[in-house]
Amino acid sequence: MVNLTLLGAFIPTFLFVSVTPGMCMTLAMTLGMSQGVRRTFWMMWGEMLGVGLVAMAAVLGVAALMLKFPDLFQWFKLLGAAYLTYIGIQMWRAKGKLAVPRLGTASVLLPRRTLFSQGFITAVSNPKGWAFHMALLPPFIDSKLAFWPQLLVLVAIILLLEFGSMLLYASGGKALALFLTKTNRLQYLNRIGASLMFGVAVWMLVG
Repeated sequence: MVNLTLLGAFIPTFLFVSVTPGMCMTLAMTLGMSQGVRRTFWMMWGEMLGVGLVAMAAVLGVAALMLKFPDLFQWFKLLGAAYLTYIGIQMWRAKGKLAVPRLGTASVLLPRRTLFSQGFITAVSNPKGWAFHMALLPPFIDSKLAFWPQLLVLVAIILLLEFGSMLLYASGGKALALFLTKTNRLQYLNRIGASLMFGVAVWMLVG
């Protein structure tokens, strides 16, 4: 059903992409501190729905294009490797700044519908998310195996990794915020992620 070799590279790649501080993770941490972890779950459901839709739509669009032009698969591998390299360079150069709310400030509890829509809109309106899934997901799908089972398994893994990462940020609260606001620590985390991106890019080129 799934190519285990591809899956072995897929999981650590998307794990580190998910856990690295970004729009959704920072939002989860911010809401976890201001709204509480339980209420932040509503944002998480909306974010995961958005990520799932973006991943499915991106891959289906690329798949439809590759059915008409089969030779494009190799080009998408090159595109994926190039995009990973670009992400790696951006992470390596990142200054290590994280926007977090002021600790100890009071906040108004938001309606559940607002939290859900906030997560959904954050996921679907992020152009980097679309580009990432369009460039990176197709190379992890084995053309010799059935398409739909592979896609569903990969998207399910992405959602599990996203959920686990957001839960970590939401429940980490003040301690995680204080840890990540230290420039050298966040920069160190970014450079580990950048090294992983470079490694997977090379693997995609030689595989």
